[in-house]
Amino acid sequence: MSEKCDQNCSACSKECSDRKEKQTDFSVKLNAKSSVRKVIGIISGKGGVGKSLVASMLAVLMNRRGHSTAIFDADITGPSIPKAFGIRDKAKSGEQGLLPVESRDGIKIMSINLLLESDTDPVIWRGPLIASTIKRFWADVVWGDVDFMFIDMPPGTGDVALTVFQSLPVDGIIIVTSPQELVSMIVSKAVNMAKKMNIPILGIIENMSYLKCPDCGKEINVFGKSRIEEVAKEHGIPVLGKLPIDPAIATAIDKGLIEDFQGDWLDNTAEILEK
Repeated sequence: MSEKCDQNCSACSKECSDRKEKQTDFSVKLNAKSSVRKVIGIISGKGGVGKSLVASMLAVLMNRRGHSTAIFDADITGPSIPKAFGIRDKAKSGEQGLLPVESRDGIKIMSINLLLESDTDPVIWRGPLIASTIKRFWADVVWGDVDFMFIDMPPGTGDVALTVFQSLPVDGIIIVTSPQELVSMIVSKAVNMAKKMNIPILGIIENMSYLKCPDCGKEINVFGKSRIEEVAKEHGIPVLGKLPIDPAIATAIDKGLIEDFQGDWLDNTAEILEK
């Protein structure tokens, strides 16, 4: 038994001689016609920090580097990935299962919005149905041969995060945050959940980190001085990158042209993923 054991066996993924209850295997088998080498979860402790943006940009970067990439949009009630890639086609069924929609540059994408009649139809579901959908996206979708799959998860540490961590073979997670003062508490929640679920944390990416003046090039801390280095050090995890507030990025998302973005802010993260 670990010295830090809180006796809460149901929330622990580790096996030990003192376990009070038998650990249930919640893992879901991948579609038979699929092969996914690395699964990277993109998470955040709160909404509105750019988690979907980071997931999209990393998929684009890895695709540019010659890797077969996919995005699993696990944000069932707030899907945004199809819009970022300008996808209007709907997912179709094949003999082996549900087929993901490919972006202009060949990134495979599955999102609940690709199954709804209209992009604006609300998904008013309870937790168990959302969890079931997450599992079906893994088991029923014919992903094919994928080197890197990025799972865009909803904010927080609720049902979806628990389902993904327990049911899918997640190789690591990247935490997305912003410079606001409450970042320490929010990041801590995400870190602590990952540790309890025994999921490796690859690092933190800070979005909206600064604004670069178009005239003089000076970096302006719109949300105050960043504390990301301090927070990362506190938890013993690296800062993978910092994204600026850039109108060009927002425009690319709005126009469905995220595959056209230019910038080296996440190149270091891409190199780490390749290793």
